[in-house]
Amino acid sequence: MPAQPQPGDEAGDRRGGTGEGEVKFVLELKVDDFIDWLWEEMKLPELKPKQSPVAEDDDFVREGWDKRGARSRLDRRRTVKEAVKRRAVQERPVPFTDDDLRFRQLVRRPKPATNAVVVFALDVSGSMGETERQLAKTFFFFALQGVRRQYPKVETVFIAHTVNAWEFSEEDFFHTSGTGGTACSSAFNLAYDVLHTRYDASRYNSYVFYASDGENASDDHDAASNALRRLAPELNYLGYVELRTSHGISLQTEMSTILGELQPSHPGIGVRQVASQDDVWVALREFFQQQAEAA
Repeated sequence: MPAQPQPGDEAGDRRGGTGEGEVKFVLELKVDDFIDWLWEEMKLPELKPKQSPVAEDDDFVREGWDKRGARSRLDRRRTVKEAVKRRAVQERPVPFTDDDLRFRQLVRRPKPATNAVVVFALDVSGSMGETERQLAKTFFFFALQGVRRQYPKVETVFIAHTVNAWEFSEEDFFHTSGTGGTACSSAFNLAYDVLHTRYDASRYNSYVFYASDGENASDDHDAASNALRRLAPELNYLGYVELRTSHGISLQTEMSTILGELQPSHPGIGVRQVASQDDVWVALREFFQQQAEAA
């Protein structure tokens, strides 16, 4: 039998009183609002698209905030921030005032051809466990949101590989597992073919994010290196996260060796070891800062 509510319990005591209470803010945030907040807190730079000769129609873009505006453009996160700042310096603050409201302002600007395509490549060979897969999924999600903040249109490609590579739908991609060995050149060659056959370089900014545990067949070294040398010049950025089950002694893996050989001549390549959720944020910060500097 469920316990009966006791006097004073929130569910049982409905009487009024004069005791002091507290005000709680309940706020619903869209994914875009959360990502904006996250990028601001992490002090991440905006991505810099390649210069494109192709121009499209004018478009309205967000620029700044004002205390007045249409309700549909109310910036909830900025409004709460202003309210918190005001309450911190007032003796008897009220939860919200009209002065706290902040509305996004829109201006008309020519819209260049700043579309983007993001290729996610994942090693699904037998050495990749569930921990590595979850870390890859988390990293891929936030990397994609970061790209979407910059570009009006973003298309995605999902590639998984063992010794061969296949393209999957987003839904199937994170449920794919394989057995056997690893030849990452297959993923990089497929990524190159997809970009060249479907995405006009004058209209699309291209990004590749690759995740693996660092293992690769030794006889695939030259093929992988050549595939990357062909692919890297086509990209705005290539970010590689090497997934570890725990922190420990840093071991030189086949993949880190291959990419380390390429980095001096390709500043748009980033390499980072990831063993925890905190490492995901570090990798994101490093990759987005590095891409902005390379651009």
